[in-house]
Amino acid sequence: MWPIIMASFILVSQDSHFPLANIPFGTGFSTHNPNPRCVSRIGDFVVDLAALEAEGFFQELSNTHFFSNPTLNSFMSEDKALWRAYRSKIQALFAAENPLVRDNEQLKAKILIPISEFTNTLPVNIGDYTDFYASRNHAFNVGCMFRGPQNALQDNWLRLPVGYHGRSSSVVVSRHPVKRPRGQIKLLDSPDPVFSSCKKLDHEVEIGVFLGGKLNKLGEPINIAVASEHVFGLVLLNDWSARDIQSWEYVPLGPFTAKNFQTSISPWIITTLALEPFTTGLPAQDPVPLPYLREDPPTSFNITIETFIKTPSLSEPHKISTTNLQHLYWSIYQMLAHHSVSGCNMRPGDLLGTGTISGPTPDSLGCLLEMSTNGKTPVALPNGETRSFLNDGDELIIVGKAESENFTIGFGDVRGVILPALEDQYFHN
Repeated sequence: MWPIIMASFILVSQDSHFPLANIPFGTGFSTHNPNPRCVSRIGDFVVDLAALEAEGFFQELSNTHFFSNPTLNSFMSEDKALWRAYRSKIQALFAAENPLVRDNEQLKAKILIPISEFTNTLPVNIGDYTDFYASRNHAFNVGCMFRGPQNALQDNWLRLPVGYHGRSSSVVVSRHPVKRPRGQIKLLDSPDPVFSSCKKLDHEVEIGVFLGGKLNKLGEPINIAVASEHVFGLVLLNDWSARDIQSWEYVPLGPFTAKNFQTSISPWIITTLALEPFTTGLPAQDPVPLPYLREDPPTSFNITIETFIKTPSLSEPHKISTTNLQHLYWSIYQMLAHHSVSGCNMRPGDLLGTGTISGPTPDSLGCLLEMSTNGKTPVALPNGETRSFLNDGDELIIVGKAESENFTIGFGDVRGVILPALEDQYFHN
């Protein structure tokens, strides 16, 4: 059932990603206040939650001041019931029929910031980042390239959500440029590796999952039945990948420097509360997972994710892919249950990546490695250019949204421009 759609006194266009039904959370600073603090967004206005808090609007919900902090970690440490209460309070304050803020020009001047005067910052102090490999289409396609169809999926892939620990220090917010990495590359016609700039720089379309709530203690797993209580919200995530560095270094322990140079996320965290109307199930899993992973049915959200490329010669970004979070095999809650089953203690602000999300058709693939079949079938662009992988100067843009007939819950976008690699002199004594 769709919720009753509330209207805001703030003018919001019908195609906006940020209607009153959304209420995302983020952080940043404005041209008039350089101190990063916690905010939300309605239409083209940023809502200064720290200012609302200072005015006493949340006193009946908590005595704690969450929003004057430069990150959301303190608020994310609370439970889902409190997240819901704050979100409902914000919606009520900005509802069209509520005069409390609507008719107070002095108050509006304090708490509403035009988006053009605001700069987003990384919204969370990310303690740990774990990247999964949860799309069967992606895992099969990549496996076919390197091992053939018969051995595309490893024996464990259908039994557990495969993942690896990434590097949280290099997670950045959207629009941070991407410097082309350098590393060891093994060429097919040479017995020895060379040290070189990456020639196969790629993107990966993912959803990032931010954890919150009263999480587990060391030695105590999170039960799949309550995993949803510990997901604060979702972001778009691009796990930039150096495919030629990756193919040489990943055996036997998996990705390392090919992935740790940068991961980009969209700046607005979209709560699972806002996404509840778009909840959907994933296809049945075969074989049936072990009991600690059983979720009936595995849960997802109907989130459409589009990818665009803008080369220096293109006047407008060109769409190269449309996929959906429903194309995952393992759910975000199964990922969390598996991550903690050993007793690994999770913390508010931890980030999980779904891994590349690819659909079943050529126009729904989530990375250039798949789209170009590792460079064998370059992607054609409307101006006659082609791309197997990303060139310097290219901008890669990922946009995500969940849509109904009446409203959109959007993520905005995550984007980055590719910069040239460092010169050789940086790597010599």
